[in-house]
This record gives sequence, C-alpha cells and structure tokens, in this order.
Amino acid sequence: MSGTSQKYKNFVAEPMGNKAVTELAGIGETLGGRLTEAGFDKAYTVLGQYLVLKKDEELFKDWMKEVCHASSKQASDCYNCLNDWCEEFL
Repeated sequence: MSGTSQKYKNFVAEPMGNKAVTELAGIGETLGGRLTEAGFDKAYTVLGQYLVLKKDEELFKDWMKEVCHASSKQASDCYNCLNDWCEEFL
C-alpha cells in the first residue's frame, strides 16, 4: 500500500506478540487509553474483536467509533492494519 504510515509498516512487518494497543495504526495515546479502559490493552485483544466481527470492515469501524470514539480515518487505519496483518500471518 502506498502512503501508509511508518507505524503501519512496522506493525504488519512482524508477528504481533504482546504489542501495546497503541502500536496499531490509527491508535494514539488518547484512543489507546480509551481502549485500555474498555479492556483492550493489547493489540491482540483488538485483533480478537476484529475476528469476532468476522473481519467485517463496517462492523469493526462502527465498533471502534462506539468504544473509543475513533474518527472514520482512525478506524479505517486500524482496520487496514489488522486486515493486512491477518493476510500476512494468518
């Protein structure tokens, strides 16, 4: 993907392990704090929600907006990051 952030490139380049939620593309300190408060402190917990929602883009973006008040761009960046990570590693 052209125009992707360095954060995105770093995330999709390697296994997820115990990466913090803030290492996901589109998730900064503010959204990361909101996600952590909602019980999603690690990137793999957000991945779990992505999988529970059957990788559905609209459902995931709506969930992001509801849980941490993500903007459309932030939700889209996070979705693309997880989607591309899954294509690489799952």
